[in-house]
Amino acid sequence: MYKLVNYILKKIRGKSFELDRDISPTYLLAMIFTRTIMLIRGSFTFCCHGGFFFRGKGVVIKAKNKIRLGEGVSIDRNCYIDAISKDGIVVGNQVSIGKNTTIECSGTLRNLGKGLIIGDGVGLGTHGFFGCAGGVEIGNDTIFGNFVSLHSENHIYDDLSIPIRWQGVSRIGIKIGRNCWIGATVTILDGAIIEDGCIIAAGSVVTKGHYVSNGIYGGVPANLLKKRE
Repeated sequence: MYKLVNYILKKIRGKSFELDRDISPTYLLAMIFTRTIMLIRGSFTFCCHGGFFFRGKGVVIKAKNKIRLGEGVSIDRNCYIDAISKDGIVVGNQVSIGKNTTIECSGTLRNLGKGLIIGDGVGLGTHGFFGCAGGVEIGNDTIFGNFVSLHSENHIYDDLSIPIRWQGVSRIGIKIGRNCWIGATVTILDGAIIEDGCIIAAGSVVTKGHYVSNGIYGGVPANLLKKRE
């Protein structure tokens, strides 16, 4: 059984994969059953995808015509994805989106947002929030912890005579490079550019600015702690 599952996973993931032998056959069978149901559910989703698509129970997807999925994408249970935006959502190959994650590409229908681009091999943790009105780009092989939030839009508040909610918004966008590790409960704000190979420590707040490659950042706001060398 282990050899068969490893073979199937290799076909789906496009690279070798070996299950831990301590996994019980009962657990393995339950996992196979769950993934099979997700695959069947994904085959009835009308958004364009390049191959195997695993869709968990309770997943809500809006504006499916604005979504393009690569091969082997997995969206776990109870995710909410609204792709209404100018550029929509583009997801690469072998991307996993953890359960209870919310992705919203527009904050208001009066002014559609830009959208989201996710590279190959990206893993989004559980309970994340991705606000993509200003545009969010995530490079290949970047991984996210749980409860991470991205906010690529800011409210304008300069005029004291007008409620903040009516003053509009400003947008710059968020860019995260390849092979980054974004720790649990990190908050990333509009205008942040995180280069390749960065690590953001759990609980940090990443504000507008440039975060150089292979840096380890932490704190509120996040500052360079050391380089990965």
